[in-house]
Amino acid sequence: MLVRVLLAGLCTVDQVQRVAEIPAPGEKVRSLSMDVAAGGPATNAAVTVAALGAGATLLTVAGAHPLAALARADLEAHGVDLADLDPGRPDPPAISAIVVRDSDGERTVVSRNAHASPQFVTYLRSLRARLAQAGDELPGCVLVDGHHPEVALEVARWAKERAIPVVLDAGSWKPVFPELLPLVDIAACSSLYRGDDPREYGVRVVITTAGPDPVRWSTADGSGAVPVPVTRARDTLGAGDVWHGAFAYAVARGEGDVPGWIAFANEVAAERVRHEGPRSWTAAVAKMGEG
Repeated sequence: MLVRVLLAGLCTVDQVQRVAEIPAPGEKVRSLSMDVAAGGPATNAAVTVAALGAGATLLTVAGAHPLAALARADLEAHGVDLADLDPGRPDPPAISAIVVRDSDGERTVVSRNAHASPQFVTYLRSLRARLAQAGDELPGCVLVDGHHPEVALEVARWAKERAIPVVLDAGSWKPVFPELLPLVDIAACSSLYRGDDPREYGVRVVITTAGPDPVRWSTADGSGAVPVPVTRARDTLGAGDVWHGAFAYAVARGEGDVPGWIAFANEVAAERVRHEGPRSWTAAVAKMGEG
């Protein structure tokens, strides 16, 4: 049976410039390469799920602006089923300006997150209809990133009613979290996360990632840390998103345990950072999935 993951959250258009050195204020530099791809936590996670050979459905808002076509084309090329909840939206999608340093893959990002559309009520109705049509093709896991809060809440409630594990990509605290966290089974936080302890809201599994350092986890039954493979980083852009996508895929398979899921996600994220560019890693990651 095909592993399926439903992902809900942000979709951006990323313009990525690779440079020898990140410029200082007022300085101009020539880039070594330039790429354009779809971005955002849930979006990059969806690309990862699809690369691993699973079914990936991304619930997001892309819209009808010409720039959104860039994201649509990228997601289609990488096997992600895009469910645009507001396809007629005329506004441009959120755009991220990204610079990646060639020597070590470190990146800087300037972005503006998506904002609520006047059509939220309309596309929430559309979302409920889409979820009602899921039928027998229920996902093995749901991942939300907290962007588009109403969508995250609707999807999490839907999954909770069906006993589908809900994973939260908690890269940073968001105002929706007090309402969202009680619906979450696994909160995967970054080391930069600053906010309430998810355990205070009844979250059963809390994970903290920290780049190349071991990934810590805790449950009611215990805690521990899983080392990250040592590798030469060529590009760290989206590595955390890839980690979350691989983790959700492992959960959706329904096999193993928390340390095993983390170990798998660590391996996939390590593979991502070995490759330059926003999508060059997908072929290598494909060999790590079920195919």
